[in-house]
Amino acid sequence: MNLKSCEEKCLRDCSCVAYTNADEVKESGCLTWHADMEDIRTFENVGQDLYVRVDANELARYERKHYGSLGKKGMMTLIVISICLITFLVISFLCWFVIKNRNQAKRMHGEFFFDGEDNSNLTLFDLKDIIEATNNFADANMLGKGGFGSVYKGLLKDGMEIAVKRLSKYSGQGIKEFRNEVTLIAKLQHRNLVRILGCCMDGEEKMLIYEYLPNKSLDSFIFDQAKKLQLDWRKRFYIICGVARGILYLHQDSRLRIIHRDLKASNVLLDLAMNPKIADFGMARIFGGDQTEANTNCVVGTYGYMSPEYAMEGIFSIKSDAYSFGVLLLEIVTNRKNSGYYDDITSTLVGHIWNLWRESRAMEIIDPSLIGDPCLEHEVLKCIHVGLLCVQEYPTDRPTMSEVVFMLDNDSTLPHPKQPAFLFKKTNCDDSNPSISEGVNSVNEMSTTVIEAR
Repeated sequence: MNLKSCEEKCLRDCSCVAYTNADEVKESGCLTWHADMEDIRTFENVGQDLYVRVDANELARYERKHYGSLGKKGMMTLIVISICLITFLVISFLCWFVIKNRNQAKRMHGEFFFDGEDNSNLTLFDLKDIIEATNNFADANMLGKGGFGSVYKGLLKDGMEIAVKRLSKYSGQGIKEFRNEVTLIAKLQHRNLVRILGCCMDGEEKMLIYEYLPNKSLDSFIFDQAKKLQLDWRKRFYIICGVARGILYLHQDSRLRIIHRDLKASNVLLDLAMNPKIADFGMARIFGGDQTEANTNCVVGTYGYMSPEYAMEGIFSIKSDAYSFGVLLLEIVTNRKNSGYYDDITSTLVGHIWNLWRESRAMEIIDPSLIGDPCLEHEVLKCIHVGLLCVQEYPTDRPTMSEVVFMLDNDSTLPHPKQPAFLFKKTNCDDSNPSISEGVNSVNEMSTTVIEAR
């Protein structure tokens, strides 16, 4: 007989007061007690369960004494319900706390960047997605570096190629410049401006996510002896006109009047079809509708591209960008850097071209592969003429970008350029210092201009 059968047997017998297995090891057999119980069995180092019949009223009194009016089952039920309720409340609180902090972080993130303005086209990327896309910022994916940090090529999970501009911890650019570029470029839509997809900010990591342009920057073509051959005159003129239209859009046609302040060859990117796209708006400034110039105590930009009034007095305007465009135009035409050395080692590219222009020898500095066709020669000379008009010393003498675009697109009589600024430079500079000899790095703090009075 098993234990269950033994229980049923005892319950059918009114005189049975307890039962258990006869063989506790095999859990078989049935042993019952009747009348008064007396323990007559001895066990060594082992116990045995004994099931005792108890009067219902006596059991109820026992439960009330130990468990209160609810009884044992009621108390256990109450305890289970209480535990479940407490667990539910704790989980609910934790979920609320997490969601609240996440929303607050997103709200603060959005307010920090956008000041409540609509930038719905921008995406806030997670750091882990950017790390995965760039293979943890592998050197093989690095596209280039500058004063701000490095740029990496990335591939998102959906197959889209991106360019990640990662701000260096030691860069002179900081939160202000980072926020400036995000909020500024998000509002701009033009075929000759690089398109920003979003940003990522996690702790000390600050990154801007751009569309990927496979041909990289303009300076990698015009200053490279092999790759410059890929740019015939038609492509160069197309790039010049595209950059001019992009700057004109910033100055006049966008809903914000923007001064770029760091226009140079490395900040002009090229897509697969060699369309130029102006990039790097970290140092740009917004002007009011009627504002024409402003003053700053912190001069930013790149040596060789700064206008004289900006480099020496901190005054910048749309004519400052016109000056930078003039330098860039002359570099595109000649394949030479403004900071390089020429026949007179103290002369800049602008000064050297000015000297040749006065002697009607400007075509001598042009790459022979670009000339030969008289029509092209006329167009090249026109571009040099426009470039010299843009780099004149006084802002009032320089053309606006709308006038520049008109002069490039039309054959018209151009005014005679006046003597440019910054014709000479010191010769005691360390040529090994790329920030001075090459003029490729942006100046993010107060600058000292390498000039010499005429």
